[in-house]
Amino acid sequence: MTSTNRRRNALALTGLALALVLAACPSNTPPKARVLPGPDAPPPEEPAHPPPVDNEAACRSDARDPGRVTLHRLNRAEYDNTVRDLLGDTTHPAREFPADDHGFGFDNNADVLSMSPLLMEKYSSAAERLVDEAWARGDLGARCVMDTVSPEPCARDILAAFAHRAWRRAVTDAEVTRLLGFLSLARQHGDSPEVGLKLALRAVLVSPHFLFRVEKDPASTTGAEHPLSDDELASRLSYFLWSSMPDEELRAAADDGTLQDPAVLERQVHRMLGDAKAQALVDNFAGQWLYTRALDAAEPDVRYGFDEPLRLAMHQETSLFFREFLTSDLPMKDLLDAPFTYVNDRLAAHYGLPPVGGEELKRVSLRDRPERAGILAQGSLLTVTSNPDRTSPVKRGVWVLEQLLCKAPPPPPPNVEGLPSTVDPRLNIKARMKMHRSQPSCAGCHSLMDPLGFGLENFDPVGRWRVKEEGGAPVDSGGELPDGTTFTGVMQMRQIVKSDPDLAPCFTEHLLTYALGRGTTTKDQCAVRDIVKQAEARGGRLGDYILGVIQSNHFTHRRAETETPRP
Repeated sequence: MTSTNRRRNALALTGLALALVLAACPSNTPPKARVLPGPDAPPPEEPAHPPPVDNEAACRSDARDPGRVTLHRLNRAEYDNTVRDLLGDTTHPAREFPADDHGFGFDNNADVLSMSPLLMEKYSSAAERLVDEAWARGDLGARCVMDTVSPEPCARDILAAFAHRAWRRAVTDAEVTRLLGFLSLARQHGDSPEVGLKLALRAVLVSPHFLFRVEKDPASTTGAEHPLSDDELASRLSYFLWSSMPDEELRAAADDGTLQDPAVLERQVHRMLGDAKAQALVDNFAGQWLYTRALDAAEPDVRYGFDEPLRLAMHQETSLFFREFLTSDLPMKDLLDAPFTYVNDRLAAHYGLPPVGGEELKRVSLRDRPERAGILAQGSLLTVTSNPDRTSPVKRGVWVLEQLLCKAPPPPPPNVEGLPSTVDPRLNIKARMKMHRSQPSCAGCHSLMDPLGFGLENFDPVGRWRVKEEGGAPVDSGGELPDGTTFTGVMQMRQIVKSDPDLAPCFTEHLLTYALGRGTTTKDQCAVRDIVKQAEARGGRLGDYILGVIQSNHFTHRRAETETPRP
């Protein structure tokens, strides 16, 4: 093929691809519970806050509306994992793509995953490279040998199989016939059938059926809910647990129509959670819920001795800790105080624990160091919720409220300043923050946020245990919550959080948000309650909550888009 013809074909392919793509607390009022949307998220349909937790009667009569999920573009992690499983490519091509926006705490929110011309160009370039390299490895054309005179039968076989996997659904003969048109295009330009077939394979990778998780509504919609198809359920499940496409076993269960059987669905969930690909749930759900990803951007002051090996060890600690809850069927609430963690020699020294004998993180018991148990004592979380030069009881308190209890306060009112530098630095942070709480416009939120943060004051800005602050003042880790409950230190504080009735619904709300790829609203709160009750009845393990989400009507069904007459 000449260079002119290559450009012409590339333009034709790009044109085809584009055508396919087209187919603050007022006074002393306590804040309300909610999971916050991202800064760029569209306005919610209604204020996001759950009903009172004791509203049992209302939920008994409430119809469970599964809601509508916007056409879901693969985010960068999902794209990389999908081409890994589809083509064996491990080069992470999505690193070259524009960053994904976040909504409701996660980067898989379909409402904010937009498609730009630049991103479309990146998809086209990536598709060309991925096909060329997979073809060179012999991964794409091994099913048959194309006859130069009559290449269509073999090309049809290759394209049908590839599109079935890439599009995560059955492919019609008409769709494969359209893809075969690229062989005719190549022939018209004097090129070999192989060139046409590679163009067709690239077209598959820039099709919306690959780039988006398509869930179709009935042909004539009334806005009623309907079950997902087998293929749609397989994709929703696979992208929830693996951030990737269904594997052969899951696809086979979808193809033979058994995946809708609750028993089959449960077996698939247990199998998939035991697979190494479930690390995606750790990286992409827990990494955002627990703020582990934010550790990459943390820059503590140099006087704390924070460096890249310590950053990596902290990151791995939280990842391995959460992963064990998946693999060992541990109770979700024990995330707060599980008496073990993972450290290497560097992190052990940082925590004041005995060395473990090298750079590899190993599981250690914390029976003799109960103050370091649970996620609230892990360096990753304590570092990202601190300022570079000091701890921040406010950030730490907000994190507990938002991520664990869904009671985060609204943003501070305008013109509110941080701690003034004129306050005596010899005072401990608790005494210095009295000024904030003394202002009526701040007291409502700070009376809720600050005490929880004070409970973590024995941990310095990078998570080391301390009994004195840098200025020499003794650490005061006691606090009093708005309801009059008092505590002293992290161990008593975390037990209060662990026994809070909002912990399980809040975790479920975050999990459901991630699983569906959309923010939750008041309409979803009864479904959240159902999932919590089911999970607790099964034992309250982390896997029980995951299974509860997957077996819920919200996960297996969707509400159709109501047709609106156009003027």
